[in-house]
Amino acid sequence: MNILCGYNVNIDSVYRITGAEISELLSAFEAAEILEKIENPPGKIISESDFVAGLAYCMKEGCGAEWLVYEDSVFEFLKNRYFEKSLIRMGGNAGIMANALSQLGASRVIPNVAVPSETQLSLFSKKAIYLPEAFTQQEKNAGILPEKSEEDLSSNQEPIHFVFDFSEGETFSLYGTEVRVPRENRFIATCDHLNFRLYTNPAFKQYALQHACELDGILISGFHLLIENYPDGTTYKTILDNSFSELTSWKSRNDKLQIHLELGHFASREIGNSVFLKFSGLSDSFGMNEDELAMFYNLHGVPGEKLLHMEAEAVADAACRLASRNELKKLFIHTREFVLNVFKPGFNPNSEQDLQRVSGEKLEALEFGVKCAGVYAASGKLDGREFVEEEALKLQESEFGRKQIEAFLKAFNGKTLRQGAYAFRGGYVICMLPTMLSQSPVTTVGLGDTLTAAIFLRGLELDVQA
Repeated sequence: MNILCGYNVNIDSVYRITGAEISELLSAFEAAEILEKIENPPGKIISESDFVAGLAYCMKEGCGAEWLVYEDSVFEFLKNRYFEKSLIRMGGNAGIMANALSQLGASRVIPNVAVPSETQLSLFSKKAIYLPEAFTQQEKNAGILPEKSEEDLSSNQEPIHFVFDFSEGETFSLYGTEVRVPRENRFIATCDHLNFRLYTNPAFKQYALQHACELDGILISGFHLLIENYPDGTTYKTILDNSFSELTSWKSRNDKLQIHLELGHFASREIGNSVFLKFSGLSDSFGMNEDELAMFYNLHGVPGEKLLHMEAEAVADAACRLASRNELKKLFIHTREFVLNVFKPGFNPNSEQDLQRVSGEKLEALEFGVKCAGVYAASGKLDGREFVEEEALKLQESEFGRKQIEAFLKAFNGKTLRQGAYAFRGGYVICMLPTMLSQSPVTTVGLGDTLTAAIFLRGLELDVQA
């Protein structure tokens, strides 16, 4: 399978900060300035004091936040002070999914890399990742590729998300007042202006145009990074229009090309709704978790409380309503305890045999995904399918997920199949499966992306075999 992955690929620089370190940082700044910014958080980072205040605020409240860094001097401050001492790993939904696809047997995976620095490239899997080479000046002059804008040419700064983890119980001095961190969380200072604009590397874009007929699928993510207004006066709507035009152009060259759009936690409901409605007619499938499903309350009408508590009846009901009201082909909901797929079969399933056959294929793909995510959580790696199958034997099925399967069967008059269940409602088939959990996970980062990539890959393979 040949698969494109866009848009957001970045570097995560993960550092666990102590109470003693934040106390030392705070002592370097005027108390009045920091305390005022803690009282009224700016929500973005223009100065070093903004960063320190944001970190102190999150540690004081035990909350998480992500603020965008707007000044190069702050980027240099963060990189010089923390980068060498941090855990450096692949970041961004597209980057994580690309690595998962490569490790799990895709034949060629083409990620969009905004800044292909030495560090960034070193984080990619060595199995199936293919990075299109930059085009020569001669090719540009021949009109094959448009020149980069001044913004592109000046944006050589590596996209780094500085992730500051902090632990419950850490204490620090806030100008004479002792503060105890109430719960573990993280503060992220993000230096990543290109991914926030869904920047497409010209070489990636040209490869997609020239090789669209050879592609099997496109995994798209990163729309949750969009902000309402940008410093140059553009808005997220312009960026959405550009992305829509790109994807439409690629798909027009290959009507068998499958596009999956993975959503995320949006800065505003307005942006989330705009993305969903814009691409509902173009994408072959959408993916989201229960939080994101709850955000679309205005589009499906199911109250969020039961969705956030992962009650299968409510999740399935909301997913069916969202899919049918927007004429979606496929909608995938992933939670910690279970995964659920709602899809419109390409034929009228007149018999139980037909329903069982199409449901079995979807459940097989879901099974592969939950195994991959569980194994990745337990080991921190994906060393091929044989490794996944062996390590999955050590995992435990979610007990809560199994109970929700029983509730689903009762609510939708469903039937059991393989390790999960299926039902038919309003022209849509619903398939559901418990997740597989590790008792001692070594990572909780990237599990949703790993799950999505694995299900997408196996789904493409099964479509070809059908």
